[in-house]
Amino acid sequence: MNASAQNSIIELRRVCHTFKKPSGEPLVVLAEIDAMLREGEILGLLGRSGSGKSTLLRIAAGLIQPTSGEVLYRGAPLRGPSAGISVVFQSFALYPWLSVERNVEAGLDALRLPRAEAGRRAESAIDLIGLDGFQSAYPRELSGGMRQRVGFARAIVADPIALLMDEPFSALDVLTAETLRTDFLDLWIGHKLPLRTVLLVTHNIEEAVQLCDRILVLASNPGRICAQIPITLAHPRDRLGAEFRSIVDEIYSILTLRSLESIRTHAQAAVGVALPLPPASVNQISGLVEKLLSPHYGGHADLPELARTLALQVDDLFPIAEAIHILGFAELIGRSLKLTAAGKLFAEGATDERKRLWREHLLQFVPLASHIHRVLEERQVHWAPRSRFETELEDHLTRQEANRTLRAVTGWGRYAELFSYDAKLRRFTSI
Repeated sequence: MNASAQNSIIELRRVCHTFKKPSGEPLVVLAEIDAMLREGEILGLLGRSGSGKSTLLRIAAGLIQPTSGEVLYRGAPLRGPSAGISVVFQSFALYPWLSVERNVEAGLDALRLPRAEAGRRAESAIDLIGLDGFQSAYPRELSGGMRQRVGFARAIVADPIALLMDEPFSALDVLTAETLRTDFLDLWIGHKLPLRTVLLVTHNIEEAVQLCDRILVLASNPGRICAQIPITLAHPRDRLGAEFRSIVDEIYSILTLRSLESIRTHAQAAVGVALPLPPASVNQISGLVEKLLSPHYGGHADLPELARTLALQVDDLFPIAEAIHILGFAELIGRSLKLTAAGKLFAEGATDERKRLWREHLLQFVPLASHIHRVLEERQVHWAPRSRFETELEDHLTRQEANRTLRAVTGWGRYAELFSYDAKLRRFTSI
């Protein structure tokens, strides 16, 4: 047995997971995942929405079983939840009718401890996580950050070996999230927590580089590990430092490459109508195109800089950048976004000129839009139910992807005056 296997806490071997499409066909969500959570490290699982991060965390926690492959906990097969593994979720998930102390004690219910021992452990966890004095408070009396601290206290009260965190800071405001990250890291580095290893699921690149010792980057459709990045920077890490920025830039480049590969694969496929469209509105697309043409950028911007300047996370920025790329108003190159000639014309144009360009590009580059337009024109009544296109898309996409794609093309098509949509009747109509 090699050294890394000897200090393994949780190991995933060739893990795959599938769901069933409405047609009954399998949809692969995770494919051939090999990963190891080692003692003494914070492992980051980084990826965009839909890459299967949360599903993989639940498999690693024993909350759901993989379709194939196996999960080992300390060398033995994991068949279900274990007392040595705790989870902190994005939502605070507190019992509103229980006090802070009783919410924390709920993390000990499975251990069936004597009441006095449960109370002692809860007091210790509450004090450690910085909530001393709030034992008798109820969740409604607490801020979001304090509620999440209760979630952390409940997760560590049972002295787990592994802590799995599913975007634990994403529901908090920027300042509160930063404070909680720093406090958690101080406790971890100071060996004040019972934990031997931590898994952090996130879509926040800077958060991952700030906290983690190693990052696994997940690609989508299906979810799979496309890169492994070791982080050897000493703590505390300087976000403005050259080494920190270099790692952030590397991850943006990886995600951009995967994004382009996904777009290209669908565009070249025979089922181009089923090209998944990102959830970006006309206003978001127009706003970013205008921003790119501003004197500060001059038509060309680095994605990490855009994210910092506009305070956008990966799941906010990439859908807009992908939409602009798909529409032909800009090109994703490396980790940069560069306006095309058409993009510059769009940014400078008046409303009528913008609509004309948008309509031309929508028909040329978005097969689903031209497909809907053609179906409506060919029908004698010039309308078609939404379900007619949903069925087509769900042959190739998940229901969630199909709905997201239809919402996007509906907004884009309305702006282009290509067709209208009646939400009450759930049908498209030719204009």
